[in-house]
Amino acid sequence: MAVSERRGLARGSPVEWGPRLLLLLLLAGCSGRIHRLTLTGEKRADIQLNSFGFYTNGTLEVDLSLLQLGPQKTEEKTPLVGFSLTRVRSGSVLSYSPQEPYDCPLQKNSSNLLVLFLINTKDLQVQVRKYGDQKKLFIFPGLLPEVPSNPGPPKPGPSATPKVDSAPSTINKDGPVLSTVSQESQQGPSRKDKELVLDLNLHDNSYNFSFHVVIGSRAEEGQYNLNFHNCHNLIPGREQPFNISVMIWEKNPEGFLSAAEIPLFKLYMVMSTCFLAAGIFWVSVLCRNTYNVFKIHWLMAALAFTKSISLLFHSINYYFINSQGHPIEGLAVMHYITHLLKGALLFITIALIGSGWAFVKYVLSDKEKKIFGIVIPLQVLANVAYIVMESREEGASDYRLWKEILFLVDLICCGTILFPVVWSIRHLQDASGTDGKVAVSLAKLKLFRHYYVTVICYIYFTRIIAILLQVAVPFQWQWLYQLLVEGSTLTFFVLTGYKFQPAGDNPYLQLPQEDEEDVQMDQVMTDSGFREGLSKVNKAGGRELL
Repeated sequence: MAVSERRGLARGSPVEWGPRLLLLLLLAGCSGRIHRLTLTGEKRADIQLNSFGFYTNGTLEVDLSLLQLGPQKTEEKTPLVGFSLTRVRSGSVLSYSPQEPYDCPLQKNSSNLLVLFLINTKDLQVQVRKYGDQKKLFIFPGLLPEVPSNPGPPKPGPSATPKVDSAPSTINKDGPVLSTVSQESQQGPSRKDKELVLDLNLHDNSYNFSFHVVIGSRAEEGQYNLNFHNCHNLIPGREQPFNISVMIWEKNPEGFLSAAEIPLFKLYMVMSTCFLAAGIFWVSVLCRNTYNVFKIHWLMAALAFTKSISLLFHSINYYFINSQGHPIEGLAVMHYITHLLKGALLFITIALIGSGWAFVKYVLSDKEKKIFGIVIPLQVLANVAYIVMESREEGASDYRLWKEILFLVDLICCGTILFPVVWSIRHLQDASGTDGKVAVSLAKLKLFRHYYVTVICYIYFTRIIAILLQVAVPFQWQWLYQLLVEGSTLTFFVLTGYKFQPAGDNPYLQLPQEDEEDVQMDQVMTDSGFREGLSKVNKAGGRELL
């Protein structure tokens, strides 16, 4: 299991565990792009450590400080333990390539862009094998020397990494070990390079070594996946637990962010400003039309401001990750809190509008109350899953589990919030054929159908189209996924506000509406004959105003 800070949860009453666990998860999400993963008693055969998009002169540093393996078979001809560095052609969605259940990635030749680091515990060495056309993907033993940071706002530049745009002979100035690598530039497509051998150290029954990789030209730019493999554990029932501790530094010339994440600081800042402007404009509309304002209008305003603040903290986090390799703890906590509130407010608001609460009726039915009893806990679970994913490394044993939980819970929430809208449409369809207010019911039905289509389009663009876009675009354009999601969310907010704005000439708010309790009371009084000879006088607007 992954070693993490879980102190303080073993004592105290169960009531205290919830707040402590939430605070622990919030404070844990500060690893940034400097990764440290420690696994004890691990039995997985394949561990995906990280995925990162590199530009020219980008560097990858790996320090394996501890590797303790169980009893190994000595008759194996090739090592069954090691790292693999693979360049994928497109986005991170395709990074999980399927493979045979008992097929060891360290024992197969490949025409793809692949680098293998085979750990030979018998000879205490690490064999480096390169496949594919990677003439300027340079691999060196050891780590890069530390560069002292300059005063002022930190912004690492190309000087932090060796320049390798020119011929490989120019790299020999950085150290004597680089002359060995220059021999590797003579390779053909789908051919293995002359092997580079790294030293493997053994201390207290623990192996350790380090290396770093430099992206030497634009031909080697791309999205790279770093994995650890222990092929001794491929066969179920014969797994041997092992311990591993590895630290990874990933860096581009402009900072610690991946190629697809570099524009996110400006993107989230711009979108935060847009949501803030939308919230201010919405409040001004509410202040000018106080007579037609409902409680849900202020809930919509709170959602816009919460979304703006969440994006602001998210943008600031990316700034510090890019400059320092990790976010500021306090800002990260504020981002997670506002993200949790934003998610809960979003689904609650959509469900309330879809049920017609405050606009058409003031009392929720039992079925609608059950919907909120499902959506709110699921949203809490989804946000906990998001926080856990942000605070865990990709190689942690529970990372994929929480990722699947987040996807499943989000899918359930998106489907659940459609039920109130469908029920309202069905109710209006039945009412249009039974009561005497056919025109009114049909007008309501048309408006609810428009809102239903709007919600469907919002879910479709942010969940399906966004994923397809992430698969289709190159690695450096993966930020278009976030742009589509945030742009679709802003458009959905604007359309919803336009449909339900508290203006006097809004046809939605001009529709005569009655409280369900009043309707039931009218039916009782009519059946008893109490209202015989009396005429009903409607309240102004037929609505209960704030």
